[in-house]
Amino acid sequence: MTSIGTGYDLSASTYSPDGRIFQVEYATKAVENSGTAIGLRVKDGIVLAVERLIHSKLLVPGANRRIQAVDRHIGMATAGLLADGRNVANRARDESSQIRTLWREPPTAVADRLALYAQAYTLYSSVRPFGISTIFGGVDKTGPSLFVVEPSGVCLGYHGAAVGKGRQLAKTELEKLKLSELSMREAVIEAARIIYLVHDDNKEKEFELEMSWVGDETGDLYAPVPMDLLADAEQKAREALETFE
Repeated sequence: MTSIGTGYDLSASTYSPDGRIFQVEYATKAVENSGTAIGLRVKDGIVLAVERLIHSKLLVPGANRRIQAVDRHIGMATAGLLADGRNVANRARDESSQIRTLWREPPTAVADRLALYAQAYTLYSSVRPFGISTIFGGVDKTGPSLFVVEPSGVCLGYHGAAVGKGRQLAKTELEKLKLSELSMREAVIEAARIIYLVHDDNKEKEFELEMSWVGDETGDLYAPVPMDLLADAEQKAREALETFE
């Protein structure tokens, strides 16, 4: 059986003889070429962090955000193609609004709806899979929730998640943490440290650290991490990087 995509990678609706869908694999590769995004589910909330690579010195600081608000209680971080991320964010807001209108509950179920949306784009030859992996984090009456939606449409819940180029090292660092015992402020420090650590392998490119959170610290409302706390986390991350072995 062939292990290359020749003849079987022209459409997302075509299986190869060994049961692979190459267009989905190519979409996953687009995610791996992107900056790293991580999510931490801790005892009192959710923290999202993104390594936003700066491809040009002419870019305005803070532009091209990869963490976006979906609802008052839920946010998302993406790794992969920026334009696809914006499309999915708009769809997530629409789904969230419908869920809130019909069920009158905070829409942490939006991740499942977005997974169905992503999976639909792997079924037809007239479309291509989304080249992003998305981390959804939010709170509802049951507490904090963290989900990852892959280009294939797979949706899984996590205590800690990482997507993008540095995902393997980030996952290794996340596994060392006792996430269920961390507070949101402690999670911000750890998330910044992990992002700086994974970026060290790609240090020839400048980056901006983008972070947001939702939970007890914010009154269960989704919001960016305050600038003073973010600056303190970045300073501690740089110090930790100097002593990392």
